[in-house]
Amino acid sequence: MRPATSFTCPRTTIPDRAPEEPHDHRVVYAHTRATGTVAQKGKDVKKYLLGAAALFVITACGEKAAEPAAGTPAEDEALVSGLVLENMDKSVDPGDDFFMYMNGAWIDQTEIPADKASYGGFGILNDESQERVKAIIEDSATGDFPKGSPEQMVGDLYQSYMDWETRNARGLEPLEPELERIAAIDSYDDLAVYFAEAVKRGMDAPLGITQFADLKRPTHYGIYAFQSGLGLPDREFYFNTDDKSVEIREKYVAHIATMFDLAGLPDGGTAAKTIMALETRLADENMKKEDTRNWAANYNKVPFDELPELMPNFNWAGWIETAEIDTDINQGLIVVTTDYVRALDGIIRDTGLDTWKTYFTWVALNQRASTLTEALDKQNFAFYGTVLSGTEEQLPMWRRAVSAVNGTLGEVVGEVYVERHFPPEAKERMLELVGNLIRAYEKSIKELDWMTDETKVQALDKLSKFKPKIGYPDVWREYDFEITPEDLYGNLERATLAEYEREIQRQGGEVDRTEWGMTPQTVNAYYSPPMNEIVFPAAILQPPFFNLEADDAVNYGAIGAVIGHEIGHGFDDSGSRFDGDGVLRNWWTDQDREEFERRTKRLVEQYDAFQPFEDLHVNGEYTLGENIGDLGGISIGLLAYKMSLDGKEPPVIDGFTGIQRVFLGYAQVWRNKYRDEALRNLIQTNPHAPSMYRANGAVRNVPEWYEAFDVTPEDDLYLPPEERVKIW
Repeated sequence: MRPATSFTCPRTTIPDRAPEEPHDHRVVYAHTRATGTVAQKGKDVKKYLLGAAALFVITACGEKAAEPAAGTPAEDEALVSGLVLENMDKSVDPGDDFFMYMNGAWIDQTEIPADKASYGGFGILNDESQERVKAIIEDSATGDFPKGSPEQMVGDLYQSYMDWETRNARGLEPLEPELERIAAIDSYDDLAVYFAEAVKRGMDAPLGITQFADLKRPTHYGIYAFQSGLGLPDREFYFNTDDKSVEIREKYVAHIATMFDLAGLPDGGTAAKTIMALETRLADENMKKEDTRNWAANYNKVPFDELPELMPNFNWAGWIETAEIDTDINQGLIVVTTDYVRALDGIIRDTGLDTWKTYFTWVALNQRASTLTEALDKQNFAFYGTVLSGTEEQLPMWRRAVSAVNGTLGEVVGEVYVERHFPPEAKERMLELVGNLIRAYEKSIKELDWMTDETKVQALDKLSKFKPKIGYPDVWREYDFEITPEDLYGNLERATLAEYEREIQRQGGEVDRTEWGMTPQTVNAYYSPPMNEIVFPAAILQPPFFNLEADDAVNYGAIGAVIGHEIGHGFDDSGSRFDGDGVLRNWWTDQDREEFERRTKRLVEQYDAFQPFEDLHVNGEYTLGENIGDLGGISIGLLAYKMSLDGKEPPVIDGFTGIQRVFLGYAQVWRNKYRDEALRNLIQTNPHAPSMYRANGAVRNVPEWYEAFDVTPEDDLYLPPEERVKIW
């Protein structure tokens, strides 16, 4: 069971990078120089290309870089700031573009690697993590290990991915059983059954299925149904009228036709038009991504005997049986996108079976392409990698193979990764920092001037119940499915089916709170509202996020802001609808919710104004949760740092005060460059704003930033005090 691209289980993460291999490079199927000018605060904000990336840079009118505070040589030598000074461009006024002030020299000097859609802190750490994992895998790939042992499974899976000779020789043969299942669809009842069968085997269907904590009863699992089945990244890709969107649609149709031809399937051109027409109709009924974040409105548990009222013509009995949903254990199906599901009933009946067969043939071919022949893999990348994200070359085979192993046997590798690369003192220090950040949030909530005491009591109760997970799980996963060295397709399919059965065996049962949604070697972090937990894998706990050798200030601005960001998700526009026990319920007074929404509306407007292309701006509504997280992250990170000083004056290091270093540490985290295509794709599909706006957008709302860097009304990022947003 798994979510599709248009539906997100209530887990939020911090990265903003475009995927290096977009679309279906899911290795376990179960488990995604244009010039212009805009005006801002009376100044021209020009957009320049930096290397191959379209990046927003503010041209200063009278440049006045903040003067670093003077420090003694002894102070400078005694402590390490954690700032990479050679990355800075001090010719930039920090009040005009704080992102470029901290990262401008690196931006100017760095070329995006040919196999990357974007490049920066996250990508660099991810590369390093993959290199470490490769070493672990190679240890497993060179020995003689018993069948079914972790070493044998890891080594043979890696080998099967790398073996182009076998994959090319087999051609389309591994896919033939799936194509036969599709060809055997002989009625609309059969079609409903295949909807479930496709999901079971890790492929998209217009009606998706996943298992997750029941949001109204988060101690137990629930079964969710939701919109799915699109080949383009988002519904808007089917309807936007700008030239770039039109071009993408044309290239998508051509891509489908080419894939059919490469696979030896008939009438590729006709099939492509048929598929595009059906996907467009599905997209037209899809809930907009901005609306999918409203869990209070989208939670709809429908008793099984009432499902025919939603889709009267759908073979629910066959779908439920094939999906192995136990109607005695589960209290009903949680339908997330109700209007879409209602509309789907008509779409199914209005569409001929031959069209549905053509559509599912494309789904199977598209989502298995990277496991089949080299020709199909390259063509798949040509569209999803190059057209959508501008990536010039595919990642090296070994990196793709490492991703396959990480996605399929992640915790087997993760256990060794932790032993080799995660020092115990890092976990101890992180737990200390988390505690400090929670205390800072407590202080901030108690002192809020816009929230009533009634709601504060509930907010503080929720805060007290936050559960941190640091580094790695306490209980490691075991994997039980066959891996052979010459059958990549079969390996991944068996892994997918095993994962599905593992999930289905737990349906209706108590949620396993020891599980992690990410492996230790993942450079990321997340918050889960129904678990009320914040999770920081081992791989993110290194510079620029976390530096055990550095002074506290940069750590509070970097990993402290990340911690604050994730805690902040518990209080963003979506997470704030869950209480401290993870229950989806309203714990706000009407007055406080109204004031919260008034403040967040101003934040939406601020981010809407960021426009890197003449025809495209940041979606402030869709990115709102992450923007609230960023604002809370730097605000509370700064407060926690101040509290940690206990009234002592912090040292000046590298010429910067402690407060300045907190903000610079925050900006340093978001060092990143994008290709034009990747930046466009990110803005249209990702709930995170691009990196430069995450750096600039948050700090301009924090009063201490103005004082620290002498920001005045003449500066581009300046906001009058009455326009600055404070939430937490």
